[in-house]
Amino acid sequence: MFGFTRYNYDRFRREMLQSNPSDRWSRAPEPGDTAPDFELRSLTGDVVKLSDFKDSRNVVLTFGSATCPQTAASIGGLRSLAREFPRSEVEFLFIYVREAHPGADLPPHHSIEDKARAAMLLRDQEQITFPILIDELGGEVHRRYGALPNASFIVDKSGLVAYRSLASHSASLGAALEELLERQKERGVHHAVVHGGEDSLTPSVKTFLNAYRAIERGGYDAVVNFRGELGIPGRVVLTGGRMARPMTEHPAITITSIVGLTAAIGLGLWAGYELRKRRFARRPYDAYRKFEHRRADEDDYSAVGI
Repeated sequence: MFGFTRYNYDRFRREMLQSNPSDRWSRAPEPGDTAPDFELRSLTGDVVKLSDFKDSRNVVLTFGSATCPQTAASIGGLRSLAREFPRSEVEFLFIYVREAHPGADLPPHHSIEDKARAAMLLRDQEQITFPILIDELGGEVHRRYGALPNASFIVDKSGLVAYRSLASHSASLGAALEELLERQKERGVHHAVVHGGEDSLTPSVKTFLNAYRAIERGGYDAVVNFRGELGIPGRVVLTGGRMARPMTEHPAITITSIVGLTAAIGLGLWAGYELRKRRFARRPYDAYRKFEHRRADEDDYSAVGI
């Protein structure tokens, strides 16, 4: 998906998945490397330079787009992390890149204005509160960081990469941030490679559950394109994501429904158990004796049903 020659491609193609993500990952800045500096404008119009945070704050850089399934899967965890860690210590920045699955509703970007409109859609629909920066039209910053669809990098106060996550898993990022802050506080240092340096796990089942939500942002033709390019696997992903959408968008309602259903099933099982217990509280053959008395009062032909 991400090694295609033309950066802002017109449509998703199956062969894009054939490129090995590890090749791009190996070319991205590694733990201990100097994080490539950049200067980008945010959705609010502010000019943000990575080097401005040196010696003052750690930075979590995340790359993604509205039509990227991995972005849809990881953004909720990033929102939680941004609330958990004080901004005085950690700055979260989201860098908006190309559309992973462009369509009529969110076409490939032909101008920075196109890119900014798509970024605003993502911000509003996903309720992102930390800054969103608009990458150059040709993805210059994205390319310098490996051009992967949804990677995250923790850049410490020294300006070096302390940790990186291939698919922006919030659990590993959170653990890495905790370790980084602890080391900075205890040892008085700005740089430390933490939590083993990287999380190179590929996207999880959450990507499968959120795929439809992301791809449909591109438009109906983006959905048809995805299904056509991937065939049966594409249909399975889209169907599963569409069925899972209520769970991902309304988790509280879903949990309440599951709890209510579980309680109803449990109540039914308990009632059935109590009923059986009362029925067999008497001696087990008592129920048949009444039947035997009735049979004795009947004539001889009852046995053959005449």
